[in-house]
Amino acid sequence: MITNIPVVKLGLIAVSRDCFPIQLSEKRRKAIKAAYTGELYECQVTVENELDMLKAVEDVKAAGCNALVVFLGNFGPETPETLIAERFEGPCMFVAAAEGDGDMINGRGDAYCGMLNCSYNLGMRHLKGYIPAYPVGTAEDVAAMIADFVPVARAVIGLQGLKIITFGPRPQDFFACNAPIKGLYELGVEIEENSELDLLVSYREHENDPRIPGVCEDMAKEMGEGKYYPDMSVRLAQFELTLLDWAEKHKGARKYVAFADKCWPAFPSQFGFEPCYVNSRLVSRGIPVSCEVDIYGALSEYIGLCVSQDPVTLLDINNSVPKYIYDEDIKGKYNYSLTDTFMGFHCGNTPECKLCSDRAVKYQLIQHRLLEPEGSDPDFTRGTLEGDLAASPITFYRLQCDSEGQLRAYIAEGEILDVKTRSFGGIGVFAIPEMGRFYRHVLIEKRYPHHGAVAFSHVGKALFEVFRFMGVKDIAYNQPASLPYPTENPFK
Repeated sequence: MITNIPVVKLGLIAVSRDCFPIQLSEKRRKAIKAAYTGELYECQVTVENELDMLKAVEDVKAAGCNALVVFLGNFGPETPETLIAERFEGPCMFVAAAEGDGDMINGRGDAYCGMLNCSYNLGMRHLKGYIPAYPVGTAEDVAAMIADFVPVARAVIGLQGLKIITFGPRPQDFFACNAPIKGLYELGVEIEENSELDLLVSYREHENDPRIPGVCEDMAKEMGEGKYYPDMSVRLAQFELTLLDWAEKHKGARKYVAFADKCWPAFPSQFGFEPCYVNSRLVSRGIPVSCEVDIYGALSEYIGLCVSQDPVTLLDINNSVPKYIYDEDIKGKYNYSLTDTFMGFHCGNTPECKLCSDRAVKYQLIQHRLLEPEGSDPDFTRGTLEGDLAASPITFYRLQCDSEGQLRAYIAEGEILDVKTRSFGGIGVFAIPEMGRFYRHVLIEKRYPHHGAVAFSHVGKALFEVFRFMGVKDIAYNQPASLPYPTENPFK
């Protein structure tokens, strides 16, 4: 069950220009309430002036609303309607009524025109308002807009209450995870940076914690017989409780948390295990724990959790698919070229529910080569959750603050193919249309790091709206062949 993300409670406020019939806005507001199938609080105060605005905002706050739909049932009062966004702390969507539910003399509302003035006034006041792609519609149309707004609102509210907790500096030669924290503050996200020693001290204080046997039992139930190391469960359970307690004690004034932890090279030898499986368990319940102190990786994961309400993961954009695998298992079976495919990999942080049935807790092969005696059995490099990722639609995405302090993002939809990787780690064969061009002209050209967040559904539409609402100017995507990138050579 996903926790650590907001529950959106929507309010609906209708506004009315005083030279138009107020009954027109109120009738259309009631129609939206009837058409929308989710929870929607209908404010009975129709806003014609600033005093109405104050009453309406107090009403929706008292009702516990944390997001608003401001509905122009007719032309709308420009100043009061935009001041709603100033007085209300949560995200506000502005939509307008289409004509057609009455005569075109006394029943015409001109909200199509009023929406232009609403947008202009929001800009004049430097206020954020969410405006859908086409914000004018019938009650049924507006109900569909509200449904699309909910995941966007959930992510925005989540970021307003998020603290990212880090342990340790980024590993040497992993400057690709560069994370200027200026961008976090621009988004309203708080950060707490700690030493690895702080985490080690807290871990040791949890030795013999009476809750450990219960966590061990849950791990055994989750993985199944023969799929984990029973002698390591106590250590892993102790670490899981350490992180959960740290989150609770250190969230402070914030409601939600995510972690960005240093997981190598010193971690396994000092803690006695690799943390990957614990990381996977926490993200399954809505607490991302990114690898290699990837702060914006954790942030990206959290946004994906809010949007999809489903576990996500963070993977390396890792290796090309060998031609022999492409020829044997992809060519002729899937409509992808070889350069549309790649393998996404990480040591073992992907939730077990997103892996194939042969998944198991194993050891980190690369770290075993580096840190443990040659020819020895794995010891403290154990703790990864490995297996091929199950076939699924996916959205590969990332929000990043670049080295100049500018926020930028990319989004690409595709799928994990039902193709065996013949490799190790938590790994899958990914296919994204025009991935080769996207790899060169977005990921390389714009200097993105090797980590990408993965949502296990197509949520590009919602992610795009979240990033746009947050003020991200550069949102890249995998452009079709008919639409060249600015840096793409036109002479083929």
